[in-house]
Amino acid sequence: MRATRLRIFISSVQKELAEERHAVRAFIENDPLLCRFFEVFLFEDLPASDRRADAVYLAEVDGCAIYLGVFGNDYGFEDAEGLSPTEREFDRATVQGKPRLVFVKGTSDQQRHSKMHALIHKAGNQLIRRRFNNSAELNAALYASLVDHLESCGIIQTRPFDERPCSDATLDDLDAHAVTDFVRLARFGRQFPLPENAPLIDVLTHLHLLCEGQPTNAALLLFGRDPQRFLPSTEVRCMHFHGTEIQRPVPFYRIFKGTVFGQVDMAVDFVMSKLNRSVGTRAESNQAPVRYEIPPDVIREAIVNAIAHRDYTSAGAVQVSVFADRVEVWNPGVLPAPLTTESLRHPHGSIARNHRLCEALFLARYIEKYGTGTLMMIRESLAHDLPEPDFAQRGGEFTIVIWRDWLTDELLVGFHLNDRQLKAVAYLKANGVITNADYQKAVGCPQRTATRDLNELANKGVIELMGKGRGASYRLLRKRAISAPNAPSENE
Repeated sequence: MRATRLRIFISSVQKELAEERHAVRAFIENDPLLCRFFEVFLFEDLPASDRRADAVYLAEVDGCAIYLGVFGNDYGFEDAEGLSPTEREFDRATVQGKPRLVFVKGTSDQQRHSKMHALIHKAGNQLIRRRFNNSAELNAALYASLVDHLESCGIIQTRPFDERPCSDATLDDLDAHAVTDFVRLARFGRQFPLPENAPLIDVLTHLHLLCEGQPTNAALLLFGRDPQRFLPSTEVRCMHFHGTEIQRPVPFYRIFKGTVFGQVDMAVDFVMSKLNRSVGTRAESNQAPVRYEIPPDVIREAIVNAIAHRDYTSAGAVQVSVFADRVEVWNPGVLPAPLTTESLRHPHGSIARNHRLCEALFLARYIEKYGTGTLMMIRESLAHDLPEPDFAQRGGEFTIVIWRDWLTDELLVGFHLNDRQLKAVAYLKANGVITNADYQKAVGCPQRTATRDLNELANKGVIELMGKGRGASYRLLRKRAISAPNAPSENE
C-alpha cells in the first residue's frame, strides 16, 4: 500500500500565475522522487459547492503539510478588510506553524502592487525567500527546497546509515554499563583517551554517536539495551546442517540479537561448538591445548567482517551456516569499490562501509584497520592444511566460504568421480566413516560395484582403509591437497 503523501498548498494569484501553478503540479507529479512523497492542491480544481471560498482555502491551509507561496506582481482580490486570499493564506500558515516556502517572480519590484510588495517584505522578515524568472527556475529551486524538507524530517537520508539518528531512540535506550565496559577495554587495548568514569554524553560525543543530541544507529547497535526494537533486521541467524546441502527443516537454528559485540561472540561460539576438535597433552603446555579443525581466528574474522561491513539498510540479516564440509558466512551488501573478491587475496587497504561502527569495533579489538583480515584467514587456513577460503559476490550479497577439509567441490571435479562416488564423499563428510554395506545402501548398488568404487576412491587418494575383514571401513584421507590427481589441464 502506498504511504500517505504530504500535501502542498499552492498560494498565489490564480489568474496571473496560472502557468506556474500548473507547471509546479506537473513537475511534482512526474518527478520520480517527489511524486512518492508529495501531492499538490490547486484551489481551481475543486468542484462547485455551497461553501464560502475563503473557508475552503483556509481549511486546506490547515490540512496541508507545506505552504508554497508563489508571489508575482498582482495582489489579487481584496476582502472587506483589504486583505487578499494570498495574504490570508500566508498568515494562516504562519499561525498554524506550517513549513513555508516562498518564491518571488522577477528581480524588479517596480511593477509590483504595493500590497504585494509589503507581503513579500513581511515574508522576507520571517524566512528565506527565493526569486525566479520562469517555470523552469521555479521548479529547480522548489526541488532543492522539498528535498531539504524531506531530509530535515528524516524521511530521506543522505548520511551513512550508522551516522543517522535512530528514530524515537533516546539516551535511556542505551546501556551505560556497557559503555563503561567498552571504555575500560578500549583504554587497555587502544589507549582510548577518556577515563572509565567519563559521562555517557562525553563518550558518545567522542565516538561521534550522537546526532543533534539523539543516539545514532551505530550507538544503538553498539550499546543499545534492545537494538532490534528499533532495527529489527540487525540480527545473526546461525544454522547447522548435518550434510553438505541446505535441508528443510533446519536441524539446528539459532537467532542472535543484542549489540554487535554480543552477536559476534555468540555466533563464534555457535560455530566453534559444531566443529571437531582435538586435545593435546600437558607436555606441550601447562594446559592441554585444544586444536580445532578450523582456527578460531578465521571463524571470528569472517563473522565480524560480515557484521561490521554489512549493508544495514537491507532487510536481510547476517547468516552463518555450518555444513559437514564448510562454514558459510553471508551478509547483505557488496564490496566497496575498488575492492574485488580477487583483491581480497592480496595486500589491500581497509575500506569501511560503516565507519562509526568499525571505529568502535577497532577500539574494542574486534577488528584491525589495515585490510589484513582476509590475508590472515588465507594464511591460517593453509597452516591448518585447509584450502584457502572462497570469497564470492553475487548481486547484493557477499559470502565467505571456509572449508573444513581439503576436498572442495572444485577439487573433486579433478578426480573424475562417478555419481555414486560423489554421493559417498558427501556421506563421509556428514558421517565420518563408511563401510561397504553403508555404501551399497547409500548409493543403491550391489556389493561388487561398491567394492570397485571404494577401491578406486582409495587408489585416487580420496579415502583410506581402516581395519580388515568384516570390520573394515573407510574414511576421507586427511591431507592437504594442492591439486587433484588426473586433473584436467587448461588445454582440455
